[in-house]
This record gives sequence, C-alpha cells and structure tokens, in this order.
Amino acid sequence: MSALPPRMARLRFRAWHRGTREADYMIGCFFDRFHAGWSEDDIALFETIIEEQDVDIMAWALGTQPVPEAYRGPLMERMMRLDYVEIPR
Repeated sequence: MSALPPRMARLRFRAWHRGTREADYMIGCFFDRFHAGWSEDDIALFETIIEEQDVDIMAWALGTQPVPEAYRGPLMERMMRLDYVEIPR
C-alpha cells in the first residue's frame, strides 16, 4: 500500500480503530476497498459518518435502523452491500 496523503491516512486510521473488531472490519475494509475512487464530497461525508457511534453505523449498514437523511446516497448504499468485508483467518 502506497503512502496516503495525511488527510486520508487519518481517515484510514480512524476507520480501522473503532473500538470493536466488528466495526473495525466493516468500516476499515470499506475505506480500504473504496477510498481511492472517492470524490471530495465522498471524503467529507465519510469524515462525518465516522464520527457517529459504531452501533449506529453498523445498524445503518446492516439495514436494522433507517439511514439518516444526511447520510443517504451512493456512499451509504455501497456500504450497505457488505461485500467488501474481509475477515483475516
């Protein structure tokens, strides 16, 4: 993995250091898989989303809670697919 610009490196760290292993995998894998194709708006939205509680982010991604209006759109729809989560064995 090549060096990330400081802003993206902070986001990657924050995505992978959530507090629970499940959230680390969900949010960290999502970042790793898709960040390279994000627009400035996507990056700003992700920065906002990851300030939310892990249980909320996971509930939105799993579809057990409605996604707040501010977070609805392609980025969250992509997160809800959950096909990016890779759990090391």
